[in-house]
Amino acid sequence: MKQQKIFITGISTDVGKTIAAAIVVEALQADYWKPIQAGELDHCDTKKVKGLISNSTSKFHANSYALKTPMSPHAAAEIEGVTISLKEITPPVATNHLVIEGAGGLLVPLNNTDTILDIIKPEYTVIVVSRHYLGSINHTLLTVQLLQEKGFEVSLIFSGAAHKSTEDIIKKKTNVPVIGRIDEEPYFDQQVILKYAESFRENLEKE
Repeated sequence: MKQQKIFITGISTDVGKTIAAAIVVEALQADYWKPIQAGELDHCDTKKVKGLISNSTSKFHANSYALKTPMSPHAAAEIEGVTISLKEITPPVATNHLVIEGAGGLLVPLNNTDTILDIIKPEYTVIVVSRHYLGSINHTLLTVQLLQEKGFEVSLIFSGAAHKSTEDIIKKKTNVPVIGRIDEEPYFDQQVILKYAESFRENLEKE
């Protein structure tokens, strides 16, 4: 199987990107990279994913920007006297599969001109994490449409409590592959992540 570079984005914040990233990392025994972390540096997403992984192959690469303020990257950077530059966001050199986790949604600003979308490279495939809430259909369709207009290969992971009518219309309207769904679990630990990794692996290997 050729090396995969998978970018994981969400339709909003708090939709389950980090759990989805952990599952994909475990399924492919991939490396993990979060280019921009804003806030929670002591309990950052890289540490969260690392704690959920049980394989010994995955490597965890340093953030390009680690900001203390839990805000949109452009605002956090401004508060801390930093300007986020695309030139400084350099993907790690990896021979393994690489899972890249974004921050928030696609149009989250990094500075006055660039957004998260601008760090997604043409060779990446993109997984969109969608979670049901009022407005999530619109947010999911807009996210997938924008990625498709930019020429990216897109697939979906549904997260949270199942909502059949929402998921059915999203599948019908987007016609993109669905990797799987992550249920509303009481907790996520290495065993739960491994269970999902095993069930998602076949669909991820088709990517």
